[in-house]
Amino acid sequence: MYDLVALGELLIDFAPVGERSYQANAGGAPANVLAALSRLGGRTAFIGMVGKDDFGAMLRADIERAGIDARGLKATREAPTTLAFVNLDERGDRSFTFIRNPGADLLLREEDVDLSLIGQAKIFHFGSVSLTGGPARGATLYAARWAKEHGITVSYDPNLRPLLWKGLDEAKEVILSAMGLADILKISEEELLFLTGTSDFEAGSQLLSGWGPKIVFVTLGAQGCFYRYPGGCGTLPTFAVKAVDTTGAGDAFFGGVLSKISAAGFENVCGYSREAFEEVVRFGNGVGSYVTTRKGAIPAMPDLATVENFMKDTPLQGE
Repeated sequence: MYDLVALGELLIDFAPVGERSYQANAGGAPANVLAALSRLGGRTAFIGMVGKDDFGAMLRADIERAGIDARGLKATREAPTTLAFVNLDERGDRSFTFIRNPGADLLLREEDVDLSLIGQAKIFHFGSVSLTGGPARGATLYAARWAKEHGITVSYDPNLRPLLWKGLDEAKEVILSAMGLADILKISEEELLFLTGTSDFEAGSQLLSGWGPKIVFVTLGAQGCFYRYPGGCGTLPTFAVKAVDTTGAGDAFFGGVLSKISAAGFENVCGYSREAFEEVVRFGNGVGSYVTTRKGAIPAMPDLATVENFMKDTPLQGE
């Protein structure tokens, strides 16, 4: 049994290591979430497409090294592995430049999806980058619908990257069309405004929850996380750190909370007391905060002991 099976983009993140110098790291939000959960002790598997090239071979080796089952990873000669160049400002916040027209990740087809992996999952996870074009869009929705129909908990990260869409109207329509498949949703403050038209956390999350997800997390960067679940809603501060690189922080947060939800069971977590649910959110905040103190995404993911020690030794924002 897998704690989490994810489908989506797997690409090379070229992270800056000096002036005009970059280091090639494995990246892609679904793979980052898997790596976070795997490092925390969970069993994970990935479904996606890379190019039949040196970068694709490197990515396969990297996710296997991270403890992710790569049997669902396919390779194609039709397009090269997707590349993303990450730029960081003085606060560690990111911007991206993508080499993807198309990239191999967009060429995943329905017949490439290993349903036997999804059938063994406690949670199936997907994002919106694989919804930006076909045939990956069809493959993603096919897999998410199959998981939903077979009683598997589904998590969803809209993860808006405007440059990858033909236009923002299309992005909003497609991203929202998948909302009804999700049981668990992670969304940023900016994405909440984009999709709901409001920056009010309570009103926006209630609207999103009405479209399907029972659990909604609105990540707020250094301000922590707003949550909504059947037992109520609230905001928790994150940990006080000096961010070096925010790449993968939201994915690390999601991997942290999904590790707790997978271990306890989705329906059980939905029935948690407010105090118990906030411990889930606090743990996710701990994983996400820790990752911002390290360079890269997958290389920065901590193990359970590291997170527990970090949370014990690091004050919360505002303390």
